[in-house]
Amino acid sequence: MQRPASLAGPIPGPFPVLMLCLLTACAANSEIPRWFDSIQRLPVKTVVVQGHRIAYLDVGAGPPVILVHGLGGSMWQWEYQQDTLSRSHRVITLDLLGAGLSDKPEAAYTPDELVEFFGQFMDAVNIRRATLAGNSMGAALVMGMALRHPERVDRLILIGGMPSGVRDKLASPLVKRAVEARAPAWIVTLGNWFLGRGMTKSVLKEIVHDPELLTPAVLDRASRNRQRPGLIPPLLALIRNLPLWEEGFALQINEINAPTLIIWGAEDRVFPPNVGRELHTLVAPSTFALIPEAGHLPQWERPEAVNPILLKFLEPTQS
Repeated sequence: MQRPASLAGPIPGPFPVLMLCLLTACAANSEIPRWFDSIQRLPVKTVVVQGHRIAYLDVGAGPPVILVHGLGGSMWQWEYQQDTLSRSHRVITLDLLGAGLSDKPEAAYTPDELVEFFGQFMDAVNIRRATLAGNSMGAALVMGMALRHPERVDRLILIGGMPSGVRDKLASPLVKRAVEARAPAWIVTLGNWFLGRGMTKSVLKEIVHDPELLTPAVLDRASRNRQRPGLIPPLLALIRNLPLWEEGFALQINEINAPTLIIWGAEDRVFPPNVGRELHTLVAPSTFALIPEAGHLPQWERPEAVNPILLKFLEPTQS
């Protein structure tokens, strides 16, 4: 069959076509679905911050609480807090810049830049001061906010939070290899293209204690999140910038003065409980709660145990 004139020229081989697909995936913007991909039908909202579209959930009314996911995660990691917390609080749950449904521009993704971006996100959703809750690397971001902009932080909630000396304290061989790898973005993207579902399952089995919770529906949702266009370069940039965390905010953790709740999974294979206890000693105004039979995402894995602790901590202080 003769090729149409509009397609004249050499037929590209499989490798150039594959590279074109990967480059397109790195550059394209994700479509924003109408509803939050969870057991609840919560509308996904967007706001533009520094010219970039940020996706978020906004439910409830009352004192504001902002929920921040960790490295490679998205808003679904807080799906079981939406209903409970929104009965008494305005609950904002965002996909950070470079993650989930939000834009993934070419950027440095340094700790300083992310903290400033987060402050502007708060401005964009008309929140001057809030309780900030962060899981894993999200905890690093909210600690940065408490150090850089303490006037904007009412209380802190750190779940499986980032310590200082991250590489030395990582207990998971899988996560440690990922953090220490130095492969270029196109190779990681290529691997994610072909091995994404299997790799996603391996990662989730490392951070979730109970494997029965990793249902086909959960794995499918997590795999689709990891396949979103442009996800890999921001992920690698965040990992490369870990030394900036160590040289900056990590050295100032003991200066945090906001009332702080630290929650840790007793079976956390990423950062063991002793890391959480050390964080508890560094943050003087803090309380520590250990959640049995939970891994690195206790708020998702054991919401029936975590949510009452959150509600108790969020109760108005008696004057």
